[in-house]
Amino acid sequence: MKKIPYVTLEQAAEIKKTYPTPFHLYDEKGIRANARAVKEAFAWNKGFREYFAVKATPNPYIMDIFRDYDFGFDCSSKTELLLADAVGASGEHIMFSSNETPAEEYALAAKLGAIINLDDFTHIEFLENILGEFPETMCCRFNPGGFFTLSNGIMDNPGDSKYGMTKEQLAEAYRILRDKGVKHFGMHAFLASNTVTNEYYPRLAGQLFTLAADIKKELGIHFSFINLSGGVGIPYTPDAEPNDIYAIGRGVKEEFDRILVPAGMGDVAIYTEMGRFMLAPYGALITTAIHEKHIYKEYIGVDACAANLMRPAMYGAYHHITVLGKENEECDHRYDIVGSLCENNDKFAINRMLPRIDKGDILFIHDTGAHGFSMGYNYNGRLRSAELLLQEDGSVKLIRRAETERDYFATFDCTPYYDRIRFDG
Repeated sequence: MKKIPYVTLEQAAEIKKTYPTPFHLYDEKGIRANARAVKEAFAWNKGFREYFAVKATPNPYIMDIFRDYDFGFDCSSKTELLLADAVGASGEHIMFSSNETPAEEYALAAKLGAIINLDDFTHIEFLENILGEFPETMCCRFNPGGFFTLSNGIMDNPGDSKYGMTKEQLAEAYRILRDKGVKHFGMHAFLASNTVTNEYYPRLAGQLFTLAADIKKELGIHFSFINLSGGVGIPYTPDAEPNDIYAIGRGVKEEFDRILVPAGMGDVAIYTEMGRFMLAPYGALITTAIHEKHIYKEYIGVDACAANLMRPAMYGAYHHITVLGKENEECDHRYDIVGSLCENNDKFAINRMLPRIDKGDILFIHDTGAHGFSMGYNYNGRLRSAELLLQEDGSVKLIRRAETERDYFATFDCTPYYDRIRFDG
């Protein structure tokens, strides 16, 4: 799959006149087309809803786009709950999936009417002590342990994950919650990350559907939804085939019809939380080459760094890079593309074959729409960049301004020093 930027060199250069690089740029047209495709792929399920994982890209302008498609929001902290509330989401449009959760966060989730997804068996008593009584609808998170495998080999190791309950704990949790007045139940699980295969969701669905049917038969409880969580990924490398969301939807339907319908559970809603699939391909980090270095390797230094995109430094993640204006030139130069942090892992690419890069060239780093800006930080005093939305009509909207030095110092007790800080350099 060829990686094609959604802006030209001329467009990027024009944007740069107003908003200096680096910045994250999101493609509204692509976001909306993908949202429609997800809705269509699961239209067979009357109660289907995508709960966009706020942690992937916590920006209210992006969230407002998803509200146009009746999406909900998966939140994992107080701040994310406040953000969901700020864009007008409430009740069943908020899923609160957290772990090691402070009491105040459970209290806020309940106040907003969010669906609370319990990550641990001990949280039943913890939550009851906070709320006094349980909401009518509750969800529990399942961890099957062991390895989760697909036809192409081992995909992930749930047994090494801190999330969720064992099968025995899950059944006991539902029994206790039933006896304490809960009327409707959900089941949730996340077993593998960034799967680029149409097999993952149907396989996961089959496991959860079977388990839910067994628990319903044993306890006589009503499952109102089953949440397949995230894990549907994207092809970060240009040689990988993307997932087919329509094939995935059909696969889940086959399992639904095979397992849930005969069990009298045809009213179960299917929920998803596809933060990466929903947004990663529709965001890019735009950065400018500002230095070149010739020592034991050839380096290109850019004005972005790992503080703008942590994934390559954190775990060697691949992000494709296009040198705008040189898309058709031969990739005959081997470079490390590096940032300015005082850490040797601050590299966007290592030994990457690219066209010749000159100082001033604009680089388009692909697939940063999810877990890109959101994982930013201020190490070395680097400031978070702006977020821009390329709107459907071709105009550009600032949806988060770049941080300034004043922002960096704002949380200090600067009383003894503030008058001495030269914000203008």
